[in-house]
Amino acid sequence: MIKYVPNLMTLSRILLTPLMIYFMISESNQNYSLAFMFFVIASITDYFDGKIARKYDIESRFGIFIDPLADKLLIVSAFVSFRFIPEIYDSQIVTLWMIGLISFRDVFVTALRILMESKGETMVTSKVAKFKTFFQIVTIIALFIYLHSSFSTDDPISDVMKVLMVVTTLITFYTGVHYFMYNYRAILRLFVR
Repeated sequence: MIKYVPNLMTLSRILLTPLMIYFMISESNQNYSLAFMFFVIASITDYFDGKIARKYDIESRFGIFIDPLADKLLIVSAFVSFRFIPEIYDSQIVTLWMIGLISFRDVFVTALRILMESKGETMVTSKVAKFKTFFQIVTIIALFIYLHSSFSTDDPISDVMKVLMVVTTLITFYTGVHYFMYNYRAILRLFVR
């Protein structure tokens, strides 16, 4: 029975994402708290699903594919949803160019992963990418905390949040380039065959 646990945790992360989105765009502090709770639960499943799969040696091709997809869905959904929250939108903490770069990177890496999997190649996940996910989660948690605070849009903490988002966006984009370079030989094999 344990062999199904990691994939069930990953699927639960996918199911928690729409709930998080719903409560984020409902525009009330109570709903933001619920959204934050769903985000934290989903993030915890991200930590444990891979750990359990490796510990019990029950990694599957499905899990290897769906886990990063679930991560991207959760993270991108959170950033896009923040864009619809007036406190974040008015202070320009999360901007369209940031969402665009983060989304482009995730679509690019996902498309590359699907292409490689369809040709029998496995995309190697680097430690840099794992750090990126951790950093994104920390940034999203910081944004939730910012929402619960009483800071105004011209408060210095707003500037700190803007810098945090810029750094997060640049790290995210860099990891897309890094993925390409890290898997360069495997990608070449797709087109040389």
